[in-house]
Amino acid sequence: MMTAPAPDAAPGAPAARPPVPMIVLGGYLGAGKTTIVNALLRNADGLRVTVLVNDFGAINVDAALIRERGDDVIGLENGCVCCTIGGRLVETLIAIGERAQRPDLLVIEASGVSDPMRIAQVGLLDKAFRLHGIVVAVDASGIDATLADRYVGDIARKQILAASTLVMTKTDLVTPQSLQETMTRLGELGATQIAVTSRNGEVPPAIFFPEHALALTGLLSPRPMGVASRALPAGLRSFVWEADAVLERRRLKAALTMYPGKLLRAKGVVNLAPAGMTEMHVVGARVALTKHPQMALRASSIVFIGVLSDNEIARVYDALRSACIEFSPGPA
Repeated sequence: MMTAPAPDAAPGAPAARPPVPMIVLGGYLGAGKTTIVNALLRNADGLRVTVLVNDFGAINVDAALIRERGDDVIGLENGCVCCTIGGRLVETLIAIGERAQRPDLLVIEASGVSDPMRIAQVGLLDKAFRLHGIVVAVDASGIDATLADRYVGDIARKQILAASTLVMTKTDLVTPQSLQETMTRLGELGATQIAVTSRNGEVPPAIFFPEHALALTGLLSPRPMGVASRALPAGLRSFVWEADAVLERRRLKAALTMYPGKLLRAKGVVNLAPAGMTEMHVVGARVALTKHPQMALRASSIVFIGVLSDNEIARVYDALRSACIEFSPGPA
């Protein structure tokens, strides 16, 4: 049984800390989830990652990376941790949320027959975590047969429909044309149109660490519409919207959810009426707003990552401008 580390000494400190970004990794049996987890642990790039898995049996972590190994915890030299959860997801999340040193990223690997959306909803019951995305692995060589299977097709379809990002695996077994046709069919299901390919389980870092990738490439500062980052996978674009204005909540949410199948993530601070400065996170169609009344800023600034066209980006800008109800005066 995994025991919870001692909480911070200062009373109430955990509640005041920013929430831990949480990724739920789903996909049907054999889709390549474990390969993705292993690649993530090998390439954490100095970031502390905690991975919750159902069974260590499938996690073949390089022995040279292992610092310690217990019955249900593997500690790695790079600061990453693997924990088995079984039926103890809630208890394990509470333990992680109470740690003095929380991870930079929490990844929950869903079982091959589970619904990743339901797991994400369980994780969001704890305010120590913020949903950063639902990543679903798809076997490019076998997904058509899986979806057509009368027994498991519905499970696989539900997993795909829950995804904010699809990761196409085993792409070396199909032709580029076949891969593109498969991705088009998945989009026609109503699934996200944000899909990337993986090689040996390696996924572009922006899928898991968007803020980290943006900081490295300077995209956290204002840039012209449609400027793309070299850290982003092919097809994804990043753009920034800024305004020295107060925004109306309902119209802001409408603008942020115009293209849920095409928007991977959005993050920023906005001046909302009447709440004041508010931290904002968007994953697909889910919008999370957290008030920060002590924040000294007045201007609103949002960074977007998605597969939107110039036309669609312009429409998002128009919708955001229409959400502005009061423009703050400039400096004297």
